[in-house]
Amino acid sequence: MDINNPSQTEEINMQQIKEHQKNKKLAASEIGDLFANYLGDSMFHCVFKHHLQVVEDDEIRDFIMFASDISKKHLDRMKEIYTKEDIPIPVGFGEQDVRNDAPRLFSDMYMVFYITEMARAGLITFGSALSSSGRHDIVSYFEMCIQDTINIYKKGIYLLLSKGMNIIPPSIPYPKKNDFVENQSFISLIAGKSRPVTALEIKHLQININTNTLGKALMIAFSQVASSDKLRKYFQEGATLAGSQIKQLGELFMNENLPTPKLMDAHITDSTISPFSDKLMLYHTVMSNGIGIQNYGSAVSKIMRHDIHLQFGRLTAGISKFANDGMNMLINKGWLEEPPTAADRKQLSNQSAGNNNQ
Repeated sequence: MDINNPSQTEEINMQQIKEHQKNKKLAASEIGDLFANYLGDSMFHCVFKHHLQVVEDDEIRDFIMFASDISKKHLDRMKEIYTKEDIPIPVGFGEQDVRNDAPRLFSDMYMVFYITEMARAGLITFGSALSSSGRHDIVSYFEMCIQDTINIYKKGIYLLLSKGMNIIPPSIPYPKKNDFVENQSFISLIAGKSRPVTALEIKHLQININTNTLGKALMIAFSQVASSDKLRKYFQEGATLAGSQIKQLGELFMNENLPTPKLMDAHITDSTISPFSDKLMLYHTVMSNGIGIQNYGSAVSKIMRHDIHLQFGRLTAGISKFANDGMNMLINKGWLEEPPTAADRKQLSNQSAGNNNQ
């Protein structure tokens, strides 16, 4: 081989890395991210299965099939990793969580919006997973996941645009000159007045309105088909919470004379027959809450206006309480699959002492 050839040198280096890592165990971060990814993709694969059974638009069908095939590919790849490492494959979600004969619960357009928004969240999740991975096969896996998710997002956003739906933040005038901030009024309210929102603030407002728009419609749908009064009440509470957050965030747009996104409530059918198990719907809700909290956290790190900062803090607190209630319901029903944890040294020590005393 010509070691002066960059591509050949890279191949040699990769072979050396593979040999060096041949017996390297998975790091805690890699185990944790794979577990969360498996639960998520197994859940999405169930949702896509229902979508494919009822979708009517051929273009949208092809898009859902594309996303479904990618979820299946991810699940198969993770099963190979789990088998190789002799780690039990998570239970996740499967055939028992989908009802094949259930009527349509969502419109075709909502399906595209749902998959596109999940892909946008996936880009953040997979980016985080890649950034804390070190073993070559795990790095390669999450690199593949990122590229797959980019392709889903691109297809979804362009399909929505072609169908007349735009979920991208609104436009603002181009800057005409370079300016520098001269006083603290840029970040603080003075005499009850505030400056216009920045481009990045608009971006994060739009993202969080989109997330709540998706969530409100999803909660309405789940509340219609849940099998128990307790679950129906919980999902109704979620729809009310999301509606309140949309209103508060939308007012910031209206105060700036910017267009506010449309709700997706009308894209939920009147079906009362659930296509999904209660376990899947409740887990989906808790997972979506986590995405919402993540979005607000990312927004707070970029937003400079104090009043919006404070408002996002209050909104995050509302979601956190709702998410905690959902987590407790999962635990009480025995539906929360325990994630991999560190060794409980105290328990092991007590167990050892008990064995030696026998």
